[in-house]
Amino acid sequence: MSVTTILQSAKQAAPALGRANTKQKNELLALIADALETNSNRIIEANQVDLAKGTANGLTKGLLDRLTLTQERIQGLASAVREIIALPDPVGELVRGRTLANGIRLAQVRVPFGVVGCIYEARPNVTVDIAALAIKSGNAAVLRGGSAAEQTNKVLVSVIQSCLAGAGFEAAAISTVDEYGRDGAVAMMQARGLIDVLIPRGSANLIQTVVTESKVPVIETGDGIVHLFVDESADLEKAVPIIINSKAQRPSVCNSLETLLVHEAIAQDLLESLIPAILDAGITVHGCWRTQELIDCVPATDADWATEYLSLDLSVKIVANMDEALEHISRYSTHHTESILTESIANADRFLLEVDSAAVMVNTSTRFTDGGEFGFGAEVGISTQKMHARGPMGLAELTSTKWLIRGDGQIRG
Repeated sequence: MSVTTILQSAKQAAPALGRANTKQKNELLALIADALETNSNRIIEANQVDLAKGTANGLTKGLLDRLTLTQERIQGLASAVREIIALPDPVGELVRGRTLANGIRLAQVRVPFGVVGCIYEARPNVTVDIAALAIKSGNAAVLRGGSAAEQTNKVLVSVIQSCLAGAGFEAAAISTVDEYGRDGAVAMMQARGLIDVLIPRGSANLIQTVVTESKVPVIETGDGIVHLFVDESADLEKAVPIIINSKAQRPSVCNSLETLLVHEAIAQDLLESLIPAILDAGITVHGCWRTQELIDCVPATDADWATEYLSLDLSVKIVANMDEALEHISRYSTHHTESILTESIANADRFLLEVDSAAVMVNTSTRFTDGGEFGFGAEVGISTQKMHARGPMGLAELTSTKWLIRGDGQIRG
C-alpha cells in the first residue's frame, strides 16, 4: 500500500467517524482501552526492540525515557482513554447563535476537521492520545511516529485498528506511515486536500521543518524553554519543592523547568536551601557569575539560556528585579510555560499580564501545563502559536465550526 493510498483511505474513512454519535464513539474508545491492557505484553515486547535500537543508536536519556512503555505507563494510557470517554463530546456543540430581524436563525456549531495528521518522534504515548482524541472528536488520524518508535507504534496502531473494525468502522481511520520513513512525513506535509490539519510534536528542528515545508495547515507546537522566577517576597518553604518538582519530576518533557530566575534579595537564602534538594535529585546547575559566587556550579554560557535541556540540567540566573526577569523571559522564552513564585498580589498580577506565553502560572509547578492535568483526558500537544488553539490542546481544539442557517422563504432585498 502506497502512502497516497493510506492517505486516501483515511480520507474515505473519516465521514463515518464524523457521523458517529457519542455512544458509538465512547463504546469504541472503551474497546481500545481494554485492548491496550490485554495486549500490554505484546506492546512491551515491541517497545523493547525499539529501546534496544535506540540505545545502540545513542538516543539521549530524555528520548529513551519518552520512548519507554511499561505496564504502569500502558495502564496510564488506558486510563487516559477512559477519561476521554467521560468528557463531553464537542461535535455539534453550539458556539453561538442568534435570530436575525428577518426571522433567519443562525447557529455556529463545532464539527470535526476530517483528517488530522500528526508527526512526532520517540513518543508512543502520543499514538494513543492522538487516536483517542481524534475518535472522540469525530476525526480520522494519520500518524508518523518516527523510526525510533516504529515497532511500538506498529503494534499500537494494529490494536486500535482491530478495535475500529470490531466496532464497524474502517480500520484506515487510524493509520500510520512510519514504514515509509521521512518520505512518509514529506507525503503528509504535501497532502493538502487529504489531510485537513497537521500537528508536529517533538524537537524544535522537527517542528520548524513541518512549519516551513508543509502545504497543509499546521497547528504549531513548540519546545519548552520554561522559566520560573522567584521574587523577593516568595515563601522559600514553598519555593524549594516547587522548583525541584518543576525540574526533576520528569525532566524529559516540554513543561519541565529549564531556567530559574532568582531575585537578588533572596538569592543566597534560596540557593542555600536548594542545595540539598539539588544534590538529592542529581541536578546539574549552570549558573550565572553571581550564582557561581554563592554555590558550586557549572558556569553558564549564553547558549544555556536558549537551551531546552530535557535532562537534569538547570540554568540559574540572579536578577536585580522583576523588570530584568521579564526582559530575560521575553528574550529567551519559547512561549510555552512560565511561572512566578511570589507572595505579592501586585507582582503576580503583573507577571500574568505581561508574560506572553501559552501558560502563565503563579506559585505552582510548571509540570501542570498538561492536557491530562487540565482535565482533557489527554492532549494533542501544547500549542505555542496564537491561532484558534493555544496551550494544551484537547477535544475542542480538534474541531472547526460551521454555520447552520435556517430560514422560511426569506430573500435578500
